Amino acid sequence: MVLFMAHRTALYDAHLAAGGKMVDFGGWDMPINYGSQIEEHHAVRQNAGVFDVSHMTVVDIAGAGAGARDYLRQLLANDVDRIDSGRALYTGMLNDNGGVIDDLIVYKQDNGYRLVVNCATRETDLDWMEKQAGGFAVDIHERPELAMLAIQGPKAREILAGLLSGARAEAVSSLKIFAFAQDGDWMIARTGYTGEDGVEIMLPNADAVTLWGQLLAAGVAPIGLGARDTLRLEAGLNLYGNDMDNTITPWEANMGWTVMLNDREFIGRQPLLNQQENGHAEQVGLILEGKGVLRAHQKVLMPNGEEGEITSGTFSPTLGKSIALARLPAGATGKVDVEIRNKRQVAQVVKPPFVRNGEVVYKEL
Repeated sequence: MVLFMAHRTALYDAHLAAGGKMVDFGGWDMPINYGSQIEEHHAVRQNAGVFDVSHMTVVDIAGAGAGARDYLRQLLANDVDRIDSGRALYTGMLNDNGGVIDDLIVYKQDNGYRLVVNCATRETDLDWMEKQAGGFAVDIHERPELAMLAIQGPKAREILAGLLSGARAEAVSSLKIFAFAQDGDWMIARTGYTGEDGVEIMLPNADAVTLWGQLLAAGVAPIGLGARDTLRLEAGLNLYGNDMDNTITPWEANMGWTVMLNDREFIGRQPLLNQQENGHAEQVGLILEGKGVLRAHQKVLMPNGEEGEITSGTFSPTLGKSIALARLPAGATGKVDVEIRNKRQVAQVVKPPFVRNGEVVYKEL
């Protein structure tokens, strides 16, 4: 019998030393929490937390002339021509039917592009990217030697800048949203997955271990996957495999703003145009009015008899209520029923996000 060994990031031992409870996540040993998921959640909303997201896949795209640019303009639903060097863009990589193979961030560098994709879809992504590279002068290069830390929260940048010096400290303090700076083999980007301010840093594995220790010594809380999920859901941010997959289009996953329908031909464009014309389901937020917890795959019942489904659900530590993202027929508003343990409970349809920068911001539909 062959035993499967999960991948481990450079911070595996540091997680154990911090009391991390390790679980399998997409083939990686990752911390679900360090004792209290609720306390970790509040630490990010109120102060600062650090996440090891080194399980994500970093891929550099380079090419002679305009090769990399032309390749990505066909590969991605958003248009890399919308950003200048030093800026980042969120987008989807679609299949021929318009389904989301993966959602990702692309960074436009002086000499090429960098993509960060999900760990669970790594092999599918890389195979698809290689398959679509025919006819383009591009080089696709994975960067497993790089770790990735996310430092998030209202005090995250202030604390981090105090631990760094020179160009790195300046970048943390001055970067605009979705901008990044590079200093040697460090890339510091003002991006995140929590609905709070902060940065994500790609850096050599050994540097990540050092910085992790400095952050914890400065009072930044280590944050596990559990709080990462409640934070991103409060922020109305999708999780691949839950809120979208290769059968769901951007229109159906509240990702329409990541699609640029200009004069270029990109993979999945025509199915998106067809669906835009013919109508489609929509992703909305739900807030449960009574007790209970909203979970993925629970059935949502509309007043007119139509049905939908919850894609992600959890108890919101910030709101003190259960919240969810759900895919419902177009135009859903008002109250709906959710089937929880064979009982119907009332929920309010809202426009996400639920929380942004520590403030409750959802709007009832």
